[in-house]
Amino acid sequence: MLQDDDVRIDEGGFVAVMGASGSGKSTCLNILGCLDSPTSGRYLFAECAVEGLSKEQRALIRRHYLGFVFQGFNLLARTSALENVELPLLYRGVSGGERRDQARRALDAVGLLPWQRHSSNELSGGQQQRVAVARAIATSPRVLFADEPTGNLDSKVSREVLELISELNRSQGITVVMVTHEPDMAEYADRTVQFVDGVVQPAGQSEVA
Repeated sequence: MLQDDDVRIDEGGFVAVMGASGSGKSTCLNILGCLDSPTSGRYLFAECAVEGLSKEQRALIRRHYLGFVFQGFNLLARTSALENVELPLLYRGVSGGERRDQARRALDAVGLLPWQRHSSNELSGGQQQRVAVARAIATSPRVLFADEPTGNLDSKVSREVLELISELNRSQGITVVMVTHEPDMAEYADRTVQFVDGVVQPAGQSEVA
């Protein structure tokens, strides 16, 4: 449960959200990612009051403005990297040729274009997470939410994935909000928001721009 928290995340920023299990960081991510709706208070996304939106309206924000990377890669087994990256574009109704072009550009951005026809079970853990990042950025989101994106990776591959996310933040201006337990991973962010018992330490301002 979150308690009277004020947080502002500026466009183009990279914020790490940290805290012990049960501290509220996952609840925060779910609200910011329009997966859950707050029971009270205000949440502004690009000046839109999200707390008053319906479930369907929040789904439209996710589809058109947000990308997600999780600890579990959540790739379709026995499906090529290219087809996995195409999936959110398919939901958008993007035509086949354009969909493949956008998916290939996303795979190229994460250095995996030569592996586009490999199925997910033919890829290493680090490669699978790169495919997950490519899938998240294929729709050119304004915000990338990463929930423990290195939790299933060794330290070397974790650094490679975070360097990739940092480069996307810098080169494409994608705002990044990352939940992590690892202080060395949080160092890639511009700043850290620490949760303790549902309270942000220290408090900022209540807006995501």
